[in-house]
Amino acid sequence: MVAGHATQFRQSWLRMTQQYHLEEEGIDPSITLQATDNWIQFTVRYVVDHRKRRSTKDYLFRRILEEVDRTLNRVRLASATFELVSGSTLDVRLAPEQVNALQKQAGAGV
Repeated sequence: MVAGHATQFRQSWLRMTQQYHLEEEGIDPSITLQATDNWIQFTVRYVVDHRKRRSTKDYLFRRILEEVDRTLNRVRLASATFELVSGSTLDVRLAPEQVNALQKQAGAGV
């Protein structure tokens, strides 16, 4: 689905890298793997017509899910789950002289 775009844009990309002194990054589709705090992350790079970005991303993700389903639970998707808890109450009590000092500062515009 995306391989044809890489071939089509190869010459345009070569001209742009020369004209604008860009890094000669490959435009062929690629998949990279990175270890994260959650486990692993795959990055999929591909060249596609700008008008088809969302539909292509959706298509690829659905195909990946189909392939994961075909593994019969040998491959599973997961993510980290966090529980949010409320914080404890903080009771701040100032001595009368501290209250007076703060009121004077507020009145003086400090």
